[in-house]
Amino acid sequence: MPKKYASATEVLQSVFGYHEFRGHQEAAIAQVVGGGDAIVLMPTGGGKSLCYQIPALLRDGTAIVISPLIALMQDQVDSVRQVGIQAGFLNSTQTTVQRTAMEKALRAGELDLLYIAPERLSMSSVQDLLDQCEISLFAIDEAHCVSQWGHDFRPDYLGLSILAEKWPSVPRIALTATATQSTHQEITQRLHLDKAQHFVSSFDRPNINYRIEPKDSGVKQLVTFIRNEYPDKAGIVYALTRASTEKIAGQLSDQGIPALPYHAGLDVKTRHDTQARFLAEDGLIIVATIAFGMGIDKPDVRFVAHVDLPKSIEGYYQETGRAGRDGDPATAWMTYGLGDVVQQRRMIEESVGSVNHKRNLSSHLNAMLALCETVECRRQNMLSYFGEESQACGNCDTCLRPPTQWDGTVAAQKFLSTIVRAEQHGYPWRQCWGEDDLPHFGSGHLVDVLRGVETDQVQRWNHQNLSTWGIGGDLNASQWRSVVRQLLARADVALSNDGHSTLYVTDQGREVLRGNRDVPLREDVLRKAGAVKEKKPKQAPVPVDVSEDSLELFQALRQWRLAQAKARGVAPFVIFHDATLKAIAAKKPRTLEELSTISGVGETKLASYGEAILNACQADVNSTLLQSE
Repeated sequence: MPKKYASATEVLQSVFGYHEFRGHQEAAIAQVVGGGDAIVLMPTGGGKSLCYQIPALLRDGTAIVISPLIALMQDQVDSVRQVGIQAGFLNSTQTTVQRTAMEKALRAGELDLLYIAPERLSMSSVQDLLDQCEISLFAIDEAHCVSQWGHDFRPDYLGLSILAEKWPSVPRIALTATATQSTHQEITQRLHLDKAQHFVSSFDRPNINYRIEPKDSGVKQLVTFIRNEYPDKAGIVYALTRASTEKIAGQLSDQGIPALPYHAGLDVKTRHDTQARFLAEDGLIIVATIAFGMGIDKPDVRFVAHVDLPKSIEGYYQETGRAGRDGDPATAWMTYGLGDVVQQRRMIEESVGSVNHKRNLSSHLNAMLALCETVECRRQNMLSYFGEESQACGNCDTCLRPPTQWDGTVAAQKFLSTIVRAEQHGYPWRQCWGEDDLPHFGSGHLVDVLRGVETDQVQRWNHQNLSTWGIGGDLNASQWRSVVRQLLARADVALSNDGHSTLYVTDQGREVLRGNRDVPLREDVLRKAGAVKEKKPKQAPVPVDVSEDSLELFQALRQWRLAQAKARGVAPFVIFHDATLKAIAAKKPRTLEELSTISGVGETKLASYGEAILNACQADVNSTLLQSE
C-alpha cells in the first residue's frame, strides 16, 4: 500500500487531529521511521500508540502490532479505523472465513496495521505468512510482559526474540507504561534491543489523587467513597479473589450503584459483554481481579479503588493508571489493613517456586507496604521506585493531610514480648502433644492478651497468667491492629509457614526487644470519604471546562455521539473523547475549517461527522437566540 503522507507532523494533524507532539513522541517516531529500534516507556494515557501508528503510515508495508489483549483487539481496530487507518487482527476469536480474508488482505498489502497475540506469532504458519508480506515495523505492546519477575508475565513474550533473528532489518519498537529499571533492562536483553534508542518519560500522572486509608468497614467505606465523590461515574474496583468480585459487585448493586463482576472464571461471552458495557455506558463500575484492565482505553474512568492490597507497586501503578486518561481529576483509592498483610505473606509462603522467586515476591510486597505506611509523599515514593526523582506532589493524602508519627517503641516491645511469652508458654505441650498439634496464636489472640480480654482461647491456654496480660490497655483493638500491621511491614515480626499465620519475632525484632532500635509508627486516622482537605493541591489539573453557556450543547453532542456509537457498534469515546466535545461546545464552530482546528478532529472524522456537528452547533445558536428574544 503506497504511503500518502510526507511527514509525521502531517499524519499527526491530518489523521489524528492533534496539533503538536507530546514529550518524546516525535523523537521516538523519527527513530522508527528511520529504520531504528526503540524502547518507549510512557505513562498510561501518554500517547504510546502514536509512536507506532504514525510510523506505520509513513513506512512501506504493514506494521505488525504484538499485543496480549485478544479481548480488546476488535476495539483497538475499531478505534484506528475511525481515523481512516486500514487495520485488522488475527486471533482465535475469528472464524476460518474471517481469518482467511484477513490473511488475503495482508498479503495484498491492504493493511496499515495488523494486531496479533504473541502466542500466534510463535506458530510456524503465521511466521510463513509474514514472510510473504512487506513488514514496515514490529510494535511490541505491553512489553513489560516479557519480565519473568513482573506482575503480568506472559511466557510467549520470551519467544519474541525471534523477531531480531528472523527479520533483522525490520525496526522494532517495544512499549510499556510500567517498568522499573530492572524490568527496563530485562526488556532490552530479552528482546535483543541492545542497539535501540530509549525514550523514557516521567511516570507521573499529576491528575490522579492517591489515597490510602485504614480498612475498617470494608465495602461500607467503598460505598461511602463512591456516593460522596463519584456518584454516576465510571470506575474500577480491584479485589484479590474471584469470589470477592462477585460479592462486592452484588453489594454495590444492592446499594443502587450499578456494578458488574469481571474475572477469569467467567465465560468468554460474559466477559466480552461486561467489557463492552463498561466501554459504552456512563456510570458503570467494574469489580474485577487483575484479569481486567490492561489495554482498556476508556478515557473517563474517574476512580480506581483497591479493596485488597496489591502484590506490587508495578501492579498498583498500572491499575491506578486506568483512571483519568482524559487528564481530568481522578482518584486512586485504597483500603488496607492487617488482614491484607497476613494474606499476602501467606500467599508468598504457599506459592510454588524457588527460594529466589519467593524472595523476589517478598521484595515487591515490601515496597508496596512501604508505600502504604509512608508518612512522606506517596507519589514521590512511587516514582522513586521507578527510578524517578521528584518533589512532594501536593495531590496525595499524605501531602494534603500530613500524617502524624508517634514513638511506638514501647508498644512494639509489649507486643513482641507477648509473642515470646506465648511461645514459651506452649513449650510444655510438646511432650504430651505432637509437634503438629501445638497451639497456634495469631495477632487477634495476642492483642486480646495485651488488652486483658478474657476469651475462650485465653482461658484454654491460661494466658491470663502471662506477664504481659492486660498491659496494653492504653490502646484500643484498632490501634493495636495498626501496630501489628506496621511491625509486619517493618519485618520486626513475620509469619511462620506452618499454615496457621503464627507470628514470630525476627532478628530485627529482637533488637527492638533489647532496646537497640526505635520504632516510629504512623498514626492511623479513619476519615470519611469526601472530607474537607486541609490544603489545596499545589498543581490542580486544568481540564477543558464546560461553561454554563456551552453545557447544553455539550450534553447534546454527547447524546449524538452515543447514537453514532450504537449505530456503528463502537464505544462512544472511539467517535470523540469528551475533551474534544467540550472544546467544540466552547468554540461553537460555524464552518468545517473552524471545526478542523479543534484537537481530536482529523480529516476522516471531519468528513464523517463534520456536517452533523455543525448542525448541532447551529441548532444551539438558534435556540439561544430564541430564548433571548
